[in-house]
Amino acid sequence: MYKRLYVDGPFGSPFEESLNYEVSLCVAGGIGVTPFASILNTLLKEIDLDSDSIWMQLNLESLNFSDGWKCYKLRRLYFIWVCRDIESFRWFADLLCMLHNKLWQENRPDYINIQLYLSQTDGIQKIIGEKYQALNSRLLIGRPRWKLLFDEIAKCNRRKIIGVFCCGPNKISKILHKLSNSSNSYGTRFEYNKESFS
Repeated sequence: MYKRLYVDGPFGSPFEESLNYEVSLCVAGGIGVTPFASILNTLLKEIDLDSDSIWMQLNLESLNFSDGWKCYKLRRLYFIWVCRDIESFRWFADLLCMLHNKLWQENRPDYINIQLYLSQTDGIQKIIGEKYQALNSRLLIGRPRWKLLFDEIAKCNRRKIIGVFCCGPNKISKILHKLSNSSNSYGTRFEYNKESFS
């Protein structure tokens, strides 16, 4: 006789919830960008599906670009990635550029706010160029000024609930958690979520 085995799951990543907020702040530290890659890929594929269906239906009502996105509550995504070296950005830069360019083509340039922080400047000229032109102005040297960033997001999204998603070093996670629990003068509430690698 066989022993009984119970299986529970599958359980998705907490980052899937970032699509269920009207506004989300996604912060990655180093390799912590991995869970966000699937979210951004999902958005890129949804945009492509929207475009295909628009041209296939050939009626004026289908020109509402938000139709295919109704399954997601997300209307604004702040994406912050902090890395030590420029080479870490390379594998992800193509996806970010494709998503950025596609959103501009779909007349949704404000949908995603990308900020890339580089803490070491060795080899920075390797990513700056024609291929990654969309990212050049989003590449910053140093570390984010978290309090200033939270204040700006709160000011731009008054009285909204912002989903905060973090995957990265514990130090960044603690700072974001503390800032998420802090009050602000704009009535904006931040809800903190994190992913841990164990």
